[in-house]
Amino acid sequence: MGHLSDIQLKAWVKTGQPIPGRSDGQGLTFTLSRSGTASWILRYRLAGKARELTLGRYPDLTLSKAREIAAIKRVEVQQLVDVAAVKQQLKMKAKQASNVSQLAELWLDNAIRRRHQHPEVTERVLRRDIIPALGKKDVSAVTTAEVTRLLAKINASGRPTISNDALRYLKAMFAYGEVLGMVERNPADRIKIAHAGGKEKARDRALSQAEITKLFKAIRDEGLGFGRDNEIAVKLLLVLACRKMELFAARWTEFDLANKLWRIPASQTKAGEARELPLPPEVINWLTELQVRACGKEYVFPARRTSKRFKHVSPDTTWHALRSLKHDLEPFTVHDLRRTSRSLMADLGVPFDVAEKILGHKLPGVAAIYDRGGSMEQQRVALEKLAGLIVQLEASEKIGNVVQMRGHPA
Repeated sequence: MGHLSDIQLKAWVKTGQPIPGRSDGQGLTFTLSRSGTASWILRYRLAGKARELTLGRYPDLTLSKAREIAAIKRVEVQQLVDVAAVKQQLKMKAKQASNVSQLAELWLDNAIRRRHQHPEVTERVLRRDIIPALGKKDVSAVTTAEVTRLLAKINASGRPTISNDALRYLKAMFAYGEVLGMVERNPADRIKIAHAGGKEKARDRALSQAEITKLFKAIRDEGLGFGRDNEIAVKLLLVLACRKMELFAARWTEFDLANKLWRIPASQTKAGEARELPLPPEVINWLTELQVRACGKEYVFPARRTSKRFKHVSPDTTWHALRSLKHDLEPFTVHDLRRTSRSLMADLGVPFDVAEKILGHKLPGVAAIYDRGGSMEQQRVALEKLAGLIVQLEASEKIGNVVQMRGHPA
């Protein structure tokens, strides 16, 4: 715990007496200039020399946030990174940068790609929506009205969630520009979620068994136009109930086909914890086919064309294929296939704890402490039942032949 408190900081700012430095511990220091500017400084030593890094101004940078950033910077110093010198280099780059596109690249390189497990999620919104609209504009010339119009355009395209994401990214990106001295005022700062996509409702879309049969029929009718890789991806997403980035960014080194096991590394999971999934025989067959199609490449779904962004297939590829497919179903997303898997497991009578383990969810409350279920063998039985159902639904030629299955507990 640090030495300072918000009550102290507010009192010092109110009195306005200059403070050369009050330590919060471990180098984090609060200063107050004669002009009344309050700042956070991180003092550290590197190669025997005393160094200082300005983290930001108070109260824009709160006490808790300053501690958080200072902790990150101390780790970098321990790795012999001169964080003050790095910031100076960034400032030099910032002086050379002038438009939103250049700011976006600086932000991605130094604030997103290094610290986020899935930077491609942020990058996708930037490249698809933000940069095409604002990329060529001078950073300091972007207005709040222009940002609002961009968000409204995204929202009008039927993507309110993406509009909210874009607002969060714009706020953070322009705040980063402020730190680098590129922006005097954040044009997205005063915009609320209500002005973007609004309050988000939890999605509950899941495909019924009849819809799955209809989907597979549409894929067969489309033939080569849909793509065999996309077809197998849909099957794997339905059977393994995994997140799309767990699958599309998967490397062959994660799969032990001989022992029918997928070891998903912590870097690929949303919870940041490694997990294992047993693989039904049908999945082994699909993966074996993909292995041939990959031609020795590192990823299960390698990039289909040269790209600076991805070495694996773009996470949007299967979504685009599904969106273009003529299936006459109610709209659904790739993530809805995961929710569909959970619904199918309920149809099959898979116990709650087993299904949650398969999805990689933590059990709620006390259940997590006393959990003794969801063993690997139970998961294997459940996934084999799910794979069998998916194969059965795919083989059905007419919607009327589909029987809603209600199984016994796995």
